[in-house]
Amino acid sequence: MYRFLIIFLMLSLSCGEHKPEPTMEIQKNKKVVIAHRGASGYLPEHTLPAKAMAYAMGADYLEQDIVLSRDNVPIVIHDIHLEMVTDVAKKFPKKKRIDGRFYVIDFIFEELKQLNVSERFDPVNDKAVFPNRFPVFTATFKLHSLQEEIEFIQGLNKSTGKNIGIYPEIKEPEFHRKEGKDISKIVLKALNEYGYKTKKDNCILQCFDAKELKRVRHEFKSELFMVQLMEFKSDEKLEEIATYADGIGPWIPQIIKGKDKNGKWQITSLVANAHKLNLKVHAYTFRADQLGDFDSFEDLLQVALYEANVDGIFTDFPDKAVAFIDKKE
Repeated sequence: MYRFLIIFLMLSLSCGEHKPEPTMEIQKNKKVVIAHRGASGYLPEHTLPAKAMAYAMGADYLEQDIVLSRDNVPIVIHDIHLEMVTDVAKKFPKKKRIDGRFYVIDFIFEELKQLNVSERFDPVNDKAVFPNRFPVFTATFKLHSLQEEIEFIQGLNKSTGKNIGIYPEIKEPEFHRKEGKDISKIVLKALNEYGYKTKKDNCILQCFDAKELKRVRHEFKSELFMVQLMEFKSDEKLEEIATYADGIGPWIPQIIKGKDKNGKWQITSLVANAHKLNLKVHAYTFRADQLGDFDSFEDLLQVALYEANVDGIFTDFPDKAVAFIDKKE
């Protein structure tokens, strides 16, 4: 694992195009690249090697999905479950709940650190979700806490002179609440302890739960830059979102529809309407190995970034996105 870190940090140090700035990337009116779960197109998602690789590739932000352990440690993992990215079924078979799933919240941090992390797979047949990515359960990767990842990124910012931001997501706050835990309070405390408190700090906080984001803004009085993630909503609630958030995170189909009879991609009004309310738009998820009806990854990037005019993208392939934007701008 550590060979990955050495190689990609060397690459990072050799890249001189991304110079440190005192302000957040989002405030410079440039197209930003958010490494979706790290460089997850190349290495197992949300592992430190995947984050190191994304850092070296020039991503502007590294994403952290956050779920709580039983002992209230914020863990960087995409799901509240473990069985699709770890060997939990082999290590702790008795911890399976009645629904057949293994929940992060049922494990203390020391137990979670015993698990090996893999490329995402189907636990029924052990086949990779993305067959052409890193082989399932090859090499050694581990889970880690939000604090450990922040220290890792801040350490790299110091040693490289860069200013790469973090992009944490509060996962399923209602589920955590039912389990007796206030995930937002714990996450905000950790962010504050590491200097992420206001919009001047290079941190963007995201969540799908609108009630929770409102709570973070109003009850906890957070001054962080916040993005309301959107799944199937239209732009009819944008004015309400603008009262508590600074941006939206829509799904690609909410922005780009099919082609018309002349073969031209149809762009919805969502981005334009968001911009009228001074909301930034960061769309998800851009994958070079999952193109849908697009002819190429570059074609998808061109339509989203420069025809639909989104402000940034979440991508599993940050190197390809950075190279495309650098060439265009």
